[in-house]
Amino acid sequence: MALHIPTPLMESSPLSRAAGCAVWLKLECMQPPGSFKIRGIGAACEHYARQGAKRFVSSSGGNAGLAVAYAGRLLGVPVTVVVPATTSQRAIELLQQEGAELIVHGASWQEANAMAQSLLQETDAFLHPFDNPLLWSGHASMIDEVAATGNRPDAVLLSVGGGGLMSGVMEGLARNGWGDVPVLAVETQGAASLHAAMQAGRRVELEAVTSLATSLGARQVCEQAFALSQGGKVHSVLVSDRQAVAACSRFLDDHRLLVEPACGAALAVAYARAPELAAFRSVLLIVCGGATATADNLRQWTAQLA
Repeated sequence: MALHIPTPLMESSPLSRAAGCAVWLKLECMQPPGSFKIRGIGAACEHYARQGAKRFVSSSGGNAGLAVAYAGRLLGVPVTVVVPATTSQRAIELLQQEGAELIVHGASWQEANAMAQSLLQETDAFLHPFDNPLLWSGHASMIDEVAATGNRPDAVLLSVGGGGLMSGVMEGLARNGWGDVPVLAVETQGAASLHAAMQAGRRVELEAVTSLATSLGARQVCEQAFALSQGGKVHSVLVSDRQAVAACSRFLDDHRLLVEPACGAALAVAYARAPELAAFRSVLLIVCGGATATADNLRQWTAQLA
């Protein structure tokens, strides 16, 4: 039995009016751990458990770490999550609630990841936040659910961090015969590793992530996402932190759902009626979610960016 749940697909009247086209929401924010991550990470954890893994190790203080902790609890496998010192208190509390062993190490995800790798023993399984074919195949299941409804979009609108979601969505499009559907890949300025790679024609590493949308904070996009971006079907779109946070607030008012700025980035494109949407009549927007944002966070970010 899969560890994720099928999520609702619904047309959003407020977003459709704002965008000037039909906007269909895939509500991944309603997954039990709060984000789409449980699809791929749950599938990977099940795979490793069948192979005899005695512990899951992860290096994410955000949604990926929460998904590993959730999967481990359901599967009865102990979980160790290494998080950087920048991890929010809210994320730490959520990880502890899931029963994960928590290690705080380093000033960045890269340092936490190196520590996690050093802990690995022969019977452990390492769960990368975004760079693993098992994850992409699991994430693709959200497109399987959309395809089962027969509702074929003209384009898919999604946020990009390390590229795991995009890789999974594009795998799902391909395996359902929708490989010609373009993808609008949205990043915030200050966390735009895919955009930088597409501009350079090769993967590049950002010097630093300066965006509030920390869930998009991969300094380098994964090889798979970059390779997919070279096929002509991926269109890079950038938004500001202010646009992303404002979109979160507006989405909360419109649909009573609280999401992170990382998710707000994709929402912002629709709310702003971005010119990239002009060619499409129907767009599938992946509401990727995010468990670590609170209403207080949203108010603080809004005030900070005012």
